[in-house]
Amino acid sequence: LVDTVGAMRSKPVIVHATRATIEIMRNHLFNWAIWPDFSEIPSAEAPFLRYQEIEVGQTVRLGARSFTPLPARHTVPAVGGTGEGCRPLNRGRPLLERAKAISDVELLALDDDLLDVVATWDRAVHNDARLLNGAFALKSLRNGALAQLPAAHVEELIKRFERLSVPRGEVIVREGDEGDYYYLVTAGRFQVERMVGGARLALAELKSGDAFGEEALVSEAKRNATVSVITDGELLRVRRGDFNELLREPLLRRLSFHEAVRKVATGALWLDVRYPSEYQYDKLPGAINVPLAEVRNMFAVLDRSREYVAYCQSGRRSAAAAFLFAQRGFRVSLLEGGLKHAAERRP
Repeated sequence: LVDTVGAMRSKPVIVHATRATIEIMRNHLFNWAIWPDFSEIPSAEAPFLRYQEIEVGQTVRLGARSFTPLPARHTVPAVGGTGEGCRPLNRGRPLLERAKAISDVELLALDDDLLDVVATWDRAVHNDARLLNGAFALKSLRNGALAQLPAAHVEELIKRFERLSVPRGEVIVREGDEGDYYYLVTAGRFQVERMVGGARLALAELKSGDAFGEEALVSEAKRNATVSVITDGELLRVRRGDFNELLREPLLRRLSFHEAVRKVATGALWLDVRYPSEYQYDKLPGAINVPLAEVRNMFAVLDRSREYVAYCQSGRRSAAAAFLFAQRGFRVSLLEGGLKHAAERRP
């Protein structure tokens, strides 16, 4: 190219390259053996070719385009990359339909939704030592107890968390007590137990990223289970008022009876969260019975692609169930006031 057009141009051809690449070109290509050194002819002051050294990561602007050299694994010194490649999240540009690797490359693929989760939490948890644990790992933030927390409330909720270190054997909540806190497990293992027929029955074991205490707060009822520490552990807890403001209300989608009927008519399913003995007498048409105590066992069973409307007699148990499901990403609405309120409103 330089040999052909050099004499036709009023200014030199500029080659942008790293220092190592420039040295290779000088020593092995334009070395007066294979080709003349065009950076010296016709004169060093007005050559046909000029080198412009660049560094990896330094953006070079040429007209309306910009280029950023990136590290490349190659048998000789080389770099690769484009300005567009450095801004792959620019959704204003047409989607790349096809790409061909001309050398061995390493690709980093990030799920768009996961990247959004990271961006949402990054500012809130930055440099907060309380949050450097498994409860705030990517898996937990995407599928755990905080996965559905409204983005607008993330930073405020983090401020209100209180950290607790708890020894093995300590009882955190006791069955029959009033609900006062919502808990998030950050380290250790915890056991959930309930008295059944005079005997203590183990229901579940909780680990980092799991939460407990929400049922009593949402349904405004007594604690329905005892949670104790199996190993030394750590918890984050938030008071009832903060929980209601930042977690409960944003996740509960309340419907009147007529709104719920319309939603079911368009494909949603009734979710009866009462005891089977209640369900059998006055269940709504097509309703599925999932007692509140069994909600966690249904996370892996119910179809996440469907919508549901949860109901009970008063709206308290269904509020707790709807909250539990909403935390796990299910689309569950709540029948406001339950069947009792619906019966009073019917003509």
